[in-house]
Amino acid sequence: MHALVLHGSPDAPDARVDTFDAPPVPEGGVRVAVSHSSLNYKDGLAVTGAGKIIRGAFPFVPGIDAAGTVVESDATEWGTGDAVVLTGWGTGETQWGGFADTADARPEHLVRVPDGWTPERAMAF
Repeated sequence: MHALVLHGSPDAPDARVDTFDAPPVPEGGVRVAVSHSSLNYKDGLAVTGAGKIIRGAFPFVPGIDAAGTVVESDATEWGTGDAVVLTGWGTGETQWGGFADTADARPEHLVRVPDGWTPERAMAF
């Protein structure tokens, strides 16, 4: 997998794109193939070290919101192929975010993309 990874520390992050093997899906979790991720003010703060947004351990993948398709699930309410938006308290702050090929999420942090919409449209809204 590829991801924007912050190395260093919250005060002095060193951002670079890394390639590595994806870890196993956490028990009860869901893996989403990310097709779109938003860049917002908090993401900018995280990458520069201003504001100390990231409270997780470094190295860290930032990215507050993402959208895509479920590719693996250990949660009964989400199945492979479901189009979702990943958003939730702590995503990209205390748990790895969406600036990666895939993102792992707790089931309650996923929202189903409405019928007739694409993940891209859902992210735009």
